[in-house]
Amino acid sequence: MEFGVIVQGYAPAFKADGPRFEHDVLIADVERVKAADQYGFKYAWATEHHFLEEYSHLSANGEFLAFCAAQTSRLHLGSAIFNPLAQVNHPVKVAERVTMMDHLTQGRFEFGTGRGAGSHEILGFIPGMEDLNGTKKIWEETIGEFPKMFLQEEYEGFEGTYWSVPPRKIFPRPLGKGHPAMWYAAGNPPSYEMAARKGLGVLGFSVGKLADLDPVIKAYKKAIVNAEPIGAFVNDNVLCVTGVFVHEDARKAREKALNARLAYMTSNAFRYHDSFPHPEGVPVWPELIPDHDLDAIEALIESGGLICGTPDEVVQQCKRWESAGLDQLSFSLGMASLEEDKETLRLLGEHVVPQLDTDPLHRTTRFRRQAA
Repeated sequence: MEFGVIVQGYAPAFKADGPRFEHDVLIADVERVKAADQYGFKYAWATEHHFLEEYSHLSANGEFLAFCAAQTSRLHLGSAIFNPLAQVNHPVKVAERVTMMDHLTQGRFEFGTGRGAGSHEILGFIPGMEDLNGTKKIWEETIGEFPKMFLQEEYEGFEGTYWSVPPRKIFPRPLGKGHPAMWYAAGNPPSYEMAARKGLGVLGFSVGKLADLDPVIKAYKKAIVNAEPIGAFVNDNVLCVTGVFVHEDARKAREKALNARLAYMTSNAFRYHDSFPHPEGVPVWPELIPDHDLDAIEALIESGGLICGTPDEVVQQCKRWESAGLDQLSFSLGMASLEEDKETLRLLGEHVVPQLDTDPLHRTTRFRRQAA
């Protein structure tokens, strides 16, 4: 199993401490990415969200990742996501951003795509859309065009329902003969299966605990065997995201999780991700999920919904994800302070990553293969 981190410009109101708060949040996320590079993680992902106050102020992730590229040397930097819906970002401009990042990172860029976080975000760009599943039609019309834009000497052009472009040469060309690995932010088992058939890796942001992983990983791994990749290769890879708090003292690790007010982040997730099912008993914003106590933290750890404890405890917790068939576990950062997150990354890098990641040189082809 491999490891990554994900940042999103999380700017909760209860942490706001002055006019530079938003700036400090974004710069702290850069420092988190640099620390992940220092301590041997393979991936760092940055979100693209719009209009999501408190939850995510990281809207221009291409610029953010380019800034990080100049300050890292090994880390694969990924868009989580670039939104390729034409009403949000014209697909040709997305392709140009991807190949530019391919060059600026010296081949370390990972191209993740998706369809937006929910009605507040989507309707900001597509006002009046009554069925948000309509974004799936736009995405499916678009996604297969990117490899053509990357690989054709002159892109043949496209005339679709939602966007069009005449034949044009698109620059820069990718670095080398191929193109960056392609990923999709999937939700339910059919979405995982669809991504697998197309040869895409999956950004499994909707998997909140170990029990959620089993049906989607089975759907993906069954379908990936017979993938007909839309790109130059199959990216056989599933990622899940969880929070992480590590300390050499087990009690202090759990105190870090308590102080982070995880329930406030979850309340914000349900505030905006209204395309996800709303669990019974979860209050509707602006009502908040009550802050966790120690029993709730232990329950999260037991379910796999949180990685928390001493390095030895965390190794065992991560092994549960590995045994379930996961390819990459990425840790959501920004709920704790920068110094606390850097200490967590140091302990993970020294004691956890070396035990579970058997590819310390971070070969770019590890999960990639040609279609059968």
